[in-house]
Amino acid sequence: MSFDVYRRDLSLALRNVVRQKRRSLFALATISGGVIALIIAGGFIQWIFDNMRESTIHSHLGHVQVVRPEFFEKGIANPYAYLLPKDDPLQGQLAGMPGVTTVTPRLVFSGLISHDESSIGFSGEGVDPARETDLSRNVHIVSGEPLSPAEPNGIIVGEGLAANLGVKTGDTVVLLAATRQGSLNAVECRVRGLFMTATKAYDDAFLRAPLPIAQQLARSVGATSWVVLLDRTENTDAFIAKAREAGRTDIQFVAWHELADFYKKTVTLMSKQIDSVKLMIALIIVLSISNTLTAAVIERTGEIGTIMAIGLRTRDVLRMFIIEGLVLGVIGGVIGVIVGSLIASVVSYVGIPMPPPPGMAHGFTGHINVNPLIAAEAFALAVVTTLLASILPAWKASKMVIVDALRHQR
Repeated sequence: MSFDVYRRDLSLALRNVVRQKRRSLFALATISGGVIALIIAGGFIQWIFDNMRESTIHSHLGHVQVVRPEFFEKGIANPYAYLLPKDDPLQGQLAGMPGVTTVTPRLVFSGLISHDESSIGFSGEGVDPARETDLSRNVHIVSGEPLSPAEPNGIIVGEGLAANLGVKTGDTVVLLAATRQGSLNAVECRVRGLFMTATKAYDDAFLRAPLPIAQQLARSVGATSWVVLLDRTENTDAFIAKAREAGRTDIQFVAWHELADFYKKTVTLMSKQIDSVKLMIALIIVLSISNTLTAAVIERTGEIGTIMAIGLRTRDVLRMFIIEGLVLGVIGGVIGVIVGSLIASVVSYVGIPMPPPPGMAHGFTGHINVNPLIAAEAFALAVVTTLLASILPAWKASKMVIVDALRHQR
């Protein structure tokens, strides 16, 4: 079939869309409204995914954790049995790899924290304050100051843990923990600040101390993990593949997404919700466009009979109505993507005040991230659904008997 035929059919479809102004405007409003709703809902959920991902990475996980094999399966109960060597050259090699921002050691420990007459269990991380600036940018200090190399005995405490213990910034506490040899050891510290992260459960149980304090409590050197921060989250798997080329069987590289269980469950749940929204929008568009084109077929029965009488074949009539539906889908999709993107930009500029979600202690200001994939999916949904919706009316039009169609207007 020649290009001229398609150009003729497209020209006829555009004329019919323009001629039936009220019906076409209703159809375009339905299509573009569905696209706008999908872009806004999808963009908001995408922002939640992106924000939660980066908050998880930049609060305590990092992009990659370098540990002894089976540390996360067995080492939580006895972390000192899975220590990494203090002067392993691999740490420096990882720090020199392209795309690496920081490689910092951490030592996991646990015990009791006491203040006045109160004591409560805690989990702790010994960190290097000088290397944690970028890695812990989503550890928000709500009171006091962050860790500092200038105060080796200064610690920061999760605000939930601090509330349970009844401590505030400036208080003196005692940390009691088991050493690597199994005996008990204690150290006196000052609370420099209280922190919050994206995960309330972490804030309710954890504190952070300078690495020398953790090593002093454990009476051990070394670290339980090296945390790697990259310049781009998308490069995580590529970095791990490159790092494994060193052939170290005594070292395990664990990506952040293998440890972020809450994040993965949230993504699964919300992805199902947005799929449900897509399905509902598709059904609305299909029913609306099918009804619009069916009404157009009924109104234009005489016209259809006339064009078939002068030689237009069945498949030509079928193609004409399908292209008309496709034109509506393309125009509605383009309008919806443009208007939806503009609305998303305005809403993101203003911000969406949100209450604390489950598992978090504080609310946040939401935004809408419209990326090319979301816009393309919304546009494709508009085009595909209108194309499908036009098939039945087009088939009915092509199956008309010429004599009956010509009689329709008499």
